[in-house]
Amino acid sequence: MTNSAEEERVPVHADGAAGTGRAEQAADRIAELARAAEPGARLGTKGDLRALCGVSVSTFNEALRLLQARGLVAVRPGPGGGLFAAEQSPMVRLGNSMLALDAEQTSVAEAIRIRDALDPLLIEDALWHASRADIGEMREICDDMGRAADAEDATAFVHANWRLHARIAAVSPHVLLRSLYASLLDLIEAHTRSVRPDGERPLTPYLRERHALHTALVDAIAAHDHGTAMRIIHDHKTAGSH
Repeated sequence: MTNSAEEERVPVHADGAAGTGRAEQAADRIAELARAAEPGARLGTKGDLRALCGVSVSTFNEALRLLQARGLVAVRPGPGGGLFAAEQSPMVRLGNSMLALDAEQTSVAEAIRIRDALDPLLIEDALWHASRADIGEMREICDDMGRAADAEDATAFVHANWRLHARIAAVSPHVLLRSLYASLLDLIEAHTRSVRPDGERPLTPYLRERHALHTALVDAIAAHDHGTAMRIIHDHKTAGSH
């Protein structure tokens, strides 16, 4: 397993394979229903599916964002609405198939490298398509990162960081790009059991530095500031590399 500092440049190590979080588990359960259903088939109401998964409203909403980013479900409001199995093109299925890859086939380091290459494309989309609500949710996740940094909780920080990148990716109108990016994040997270300091650099100042960088990125997206956003995402990729 590679040093997870190569992922978010946090000076920590990621160890072994691991289970996924509650949102990912709920997303996986609904994804099974969607894959087994005919395209366009109704899977149920949000309330029914949340009860099926046994999760809170916030956790279900996070799972729903993951499913939409992968292009697996469509949400329709109003009477007769709910979650429906989405039409999937061959390219979307290709992106989702990455979820089945094992670390023996694709290293986490390679997934990180590809994810870094996709970041500028997703930031470009977020600059023009992020709504006020999208920005609000990004800021809430940044606040979670700040609290984790203050608590010197590297594991919580890294997971919040992943949530922020997933939330930014969910804004993109390009289904294949969203699907590929979400799959890469899933692969990275699925093979991370724990996060611990590497002892090379003081942890708290570094986490706060990374938190400030991501906060500035969200600010640039909110301001539609292309130049600043591109500079920050470049710094995000290169900062702390060995």
